[in-house]
Amino acid sequence: MNARTSVLDSLVYGVDVQSGDIRGDAPSYALVTFDGETLERDVVSHRKLRRLIDAEGPALVATDNMYELAEDKDALVHFLRALPAETTLVQVTGAERPEPLSRVASRHGVPYGKDPMKEAEAAARLAAANVGYAVRAFADTTTVKVSRGRSTGKGGWSEDRFTRRIHGNVKRRAREVESTLKEAKLEYEMEVKEKYGGYGNAVFTVEAPPQDIPVSRNRSGDTRVEIEQERRDGVEFEPLAKRRDHVIVGIDPGTTTAAAILDLDGNVLDTLSTRTADTAEVIEWLVERGRPVVVAADVHPMPETVEKFRRSFDAAGWAPDRDLPVDDKLQRTEDVAYENDHERDALAAALYAFDAHEDQFERITRKTPAGVERGEVIARVVAGGLSVEAALRKLTDEPEENEEESGHEPRELTEEEKRIRDLEARVDRLQDHADDLKDDLDAKDDEIEEMEAELTDARREERREARRDREVTRLRRENDRLERERDEAREEAEELEGKLDRLKALWKLDHDNFADVAEGRDLVPVKVVEQFTKSAIEHAQESFGLAAGDVVLLRDASGAGRATAELLAETEPRAVLRTGGLSDVADEVLFEHEIPVGPADDVGTQEVDELAVARESDVEALIDDWHDRAVERERQQTVDMVDEIISEHRASGVE
Repeated sequence: MNARTSVLDSLVYGVDVQSGDIRGDAPSYALVTFDGETLERDVVSHRKLRRLIDAEGPALVATDNMYELAEDKDALVHFLRALPAETTLVQVTGAERPEPLSRVASRHGVPYGKDPMKEAEAAARLAAANVGYAVRAFADTTTVKVSRGRSTGKGGWSEDRFTRRIHGNVKRRAREVESTLKEAKLEYEMEVKEKYGGYGNAVFTVEAPPQDIPVSRNRSGDTRVEIEQERRDGVEFEPLAKRRDHVIVGIDPGTTTAAAILDLDGNVLDTLSTRTADTAEVIEWLVERGRPVVVAADVHPMPETVEKFRRSFDAAGWAPDRDLPVDDKLQRTEDVAYENDHERDALAAALYAFDAHEDQFERITRKTPAGVERGEVIARVVAGGLSVEAALRKLTDEPEENEEESGHEPRELTEEEKRIRDLEARVDRLQDHADDLKDDLDAKDDEIEEMEAELTDARREERREARRDREVTRLRRENDRLERERDEAREEAEELEGKLDRLKALWKLDHDNFADVAEGRDLVPVKVVEQFTKSAIEHAQESFGLAAGDVVLLRDASGAGRATAELLAETEPRAVLRTGGLSDVADEVLFEHEIPVGPADDVGTQEVDELAVARESDVEALIDDWHDRAVERERQQTVDMVDEIISEHRASGVE
């Protein structure tokens, strides 16, 4: 059986360098266009080749060396990015370690010649037969970015309104893109950068290639939409045709049918669970993924449905001696991924079947010589009941194609021909079943069209209501924001009015036109601090300010410590009037900073609102008196210090 899928029914380009080199002089290329039947030949430049690819969008562009089209990896990635969405670059000679084109062509029976046009034809024919590896540089993940289409400006009276409008339009466009992705049922992640009035940008990471995303890149007014496919870490290769290797299949029948596929080394290849597919569709799914050697069930005896699958593939069957317990199935499948319990049961059946045949597979592998496909030998031994030696003889002793037949007796069919005959009969049965299903499908299609029309109308109405709700919500938020701004403005105005009144009072005290308080001009402003505490001093600073040269009145001077006295001293007052006693620590600090301190009763004061005034002569007298006391205090401190030194000297006992 051919292990490859059917040939491509599409336009294929075969390309080979005719002259020049992509790394130096401008090269020319031998180009062969192949549609499965006819060939067209031409010699084109690199630029013309790119134009033809863009115009015709071939399914495959085949070459024996991908670096004939690009000088290095970065240029190759640029070339792949520029290809149409439906076009794939193919290296027909292999992946990381390509073979000579002549060897590949000979192995697949494709005409080959050393002339560049012949090599281009060979590449086209090989790619059309699904020979080679697709060159990939981009993952099936795409970034869709919605951002500003213009700058928000550098200022001006209307800048805020302009910026808010742009950000609002970005947010509106991002929601449209999000709605489109949801309708297309695409998986995505969304990251938003919120800005004043809306979004600065919104980035969608979509699990799909660009051609499957119903959003196009554009720039319109305030918004811009950019689409970029995520690049892989490097250049990767994927085979054009997946080989249908021999596999082990586990089946879990029921309302939901599940299937699991392992390779002959016990590795999980794929799983399926479906409530709608019938037996024929599941068989087709399995045929696309491999050739079953063993079909297994997780219960005893093997259900009839699983037996039908086994007979369809002429495979060996496996069932446990008793139904597999759930705990055993959970333990056996703990290292593999599955979607539901049905897939778990199918996986457990396949894995236990592999465990049962693992030693046999290893023995067959040891006896299989190099150059002989191990899977084919295992299939003939396990499913066909042959010995390893008999299976090897059948594989190596194939009849010659030109062997003459003797007599008129009809010759015996070969194993390959018998296999083809059985498959053709199976295809006929499946075709009859498909015809029956087609009639049911047509009736369901009509019903689906009616329901889709109703669904479209319902969605249209839902979108209309959603837009109306979004607009109402937006207006409510805008109204709440404006009300908050109004309240904040009122509070700020009230605070500024109080500050203005205090500033007016200060201005009266500091200027010559203070005639409404006293007749003469022998006056000095006094700033009142209610208590000798940090909070009272800070309140005075905030209310009317304390500056160097001020006369400060402490209504309650008691209780202050060093830190409080230091805070007052930092304002450098001209004099401090106190009511009540001053602590020794505070008195010492103010004395060290040479700040005169005296009783408030010695100075006549008159209060005006939060402030007060005193006679300049009284303040000067208080300051003079403090200086006199300061001289005496310093003299007394000197005497005390001398006495203390003498006492210490005597106490030390020195003669």
